[in-house]
Amino acid sequence: MDKMLKPVGIAGTGRCLPERILTNFDLERMVDTSDEWIVSRTGISERRISDAGTATSDLATEAAKKAMEDAGITAGEIDVIIVATATPDMAFPSTACIVQSNLGALQASAFDVQAACTGFIYGLSIGEKFISTGDAKNVLVIGAETLSKICNWEDRSTCVLFGDGAGAAVLREAPKDSGIIATLLGAEGWKGQYLTLPAGGSRMPASIDTVKSGKHFIHMDGGEVYKFAVGVMPQATLGVLEKAGLSLDDIDLLIPHQANKRIVDSAAKRLGIPQDKIFMNLSRYGNMSSASIPVALDEAVKHGLVKNGDNLVLVGFGAGLTWGACAIKWSK
Repeated sequence: MDKMLKPVGIAGTGRCLPERILTNFDLERMVDTSDEWIVSRTGISERRISDAGTATSDLATEAAKKAMEDAGITAGEIDVIIVATATPDMAFPSTACIVQSNLGALQASAFDVQAACTGFIYGLSIGEKFISTGDAKNVLVIGAETLSKICNWEDRSTCVLFGDGAGAAVLREAPKDSGIIATLLGAEGWKGQYLTLPAGGSRMPASIDTVKSGKHFIHMDGGEVYKFAVGVMPQATLGVLEKAGLSLDDIDLLIPHQANKRIVDSAAKRLGIPQDKIFMNLSRYGNMSSASIPVALDEAVKHGLVKNGDNLVLVGFGAGLTWGACAIKWSK
């Protein structure tokens, strides 16, 4: 007999941002760009940058601690740790295992997810399955990045976009008819060449030549990624709403991946969602990849913009090219 699936909700959230702020005016002194150019094309005014001694696991650990405190659980109660990141501390061990050690979560399993900017939504979907099937009680899902370490600070088309940060959420069983209603994941791998970090893997191992030729930095075809994003954001939103049995009118708050204001504005226009139902913090943090959505979620919750019974939609896209959405009836 099939086990009855349990409803799964978010019991706590947390975030960690580096202290250093890099403004557009700072970038004007570094590359051939301007505040007006960056704001008009991206909506970004500043971003957070980690120092040389800070790794992705450091930000992830602090965000996790805040989410655990918010959820009222200890490290010993965590069953699974999932870290979504495109900038792991190293190839192995996983960043999740480093976070496990930092937290002292001795009973937890731990692994990383690599779906770039969509990683946190992928992590939520995976974490939900652990709890809904009864295989875990508390799952810690973290999106964390130090993208500044893989940016080419001489490439004005990419270095203006990215920032560092981490956001975390604790998942556990939710009251009936609440929590995560539906998740929807997808990928278009045949478009993967549009956003890459070419070297450092088995296809192109690190060498003096790969370092000298800048192959360890982000490479992006901005036009192609933009076209993908403006199409897939509405598609993913409508898809997850259909799966959840909801309509656009049922959305109380849309939390999109904070990549580019023009992308979000285009998606909102296509969907007919008013701006006051969309949470944005892009201007202050830039694109934090997998950390973007969980940081925005934590801010929205802590600012009192989310109340019990609200329908939230989280939606994102990223390298891969990947996309995903999650519909939640808030019940914290």
